[in-house]
Amino acid sequence: MSGPAEDSGESETESRDESETESRDDADTHRNPVVVIVEPETPGNVGTIARAMKNFGLDDLKLVNPPELHEDGEAYGFAGHAREDVLPNADEVTFEEIVENYHTVGTTAITGEDDRSHERFPFKTPAALRESLATVDAQTAIVFGREGRGLNNDELSRLDEVCSIPADDEYPVLNLGQAATVLLYELRDLTVEETQLPDAEVIRAAEPDIERFHKYFDEFLASTGQREHHREKNALLMRRLLGRAHPTEREVHSLLGTFRKANAKLEHADHLAAKYDEPVYPRE
Repeated sequence: MSGPAEDSGESETESRDESETESRDDADTHRNPVVVIVEPETPGNVGTIARAMKNFGLDDLKLVNPPELHEDGEAYGFAGHAREDVLPNADEVTFEEIVENYHTVGTTAITGEDDRSHERFPFKTPAALRESLATVDAQTAIVFGREGRGLNNDELSRLDEVCSIPADDEYPVLNLGQAATVLLYELRDLTVEETQLPDAEVIRAAEPDIERFHKYFDEFLASTGQREHHREKNALLMRRLLGRAHPTEREVHSLLGTFRKANAKLEHADHLAAKYDEPVYPRE
């Protein structure tokens, strides 16, 4: 009797440990937000948003009272590769369902200036929203409104947070598709694991090649006949410039070739001037 009981206890413990580990793993996995469009009027904008979602690693699109989206219409025409999955898999939902089941972020171009306008204040910029969502484990819905009117105050008052894209004060209203693209781009660090860009934007040339360039540049400065303190200053300025620029191997090799030829020609000119007793190039 004791044997089976002990085995059973160990099995339950192992099962509990595995369950806890899975729960921790699930908590560590960031859940991508869903995108909601409330009463879109133009199928083309729905397609544009679906395409932006595809660009930035999102696939769950939900539509509140949408127009008809025909496979040969604007929505599919504007969706690009999102016509293959994001758009045909979009769910038609109610505003109530979104409010009841998600942590919601409403988008608006017009914000309140202070806390007397509770519907549109306080608000986050897309960058601030990205930082906030990165630290929270919650299923989030990014909610966009109608093309002409956006989300009204009653709708915004039922959403948890408000986000607004900083734009020129004289004309802050973006096209619906543009606004969604900008916002989803800012959230890309949360939704895109790997981009088409290389990890390093610049591969700096090898330091011996850069130092060889500085040697050629010093010789060039000496050939121009500048006073020594001017040469030292210009050499230092060039060193600081290249230090900030992080030149690539190809760029440095091109400069090396240019200054090598320039120095050879200046040396040849000095040789001819001395041989034929001609004045050298005017110097300071």
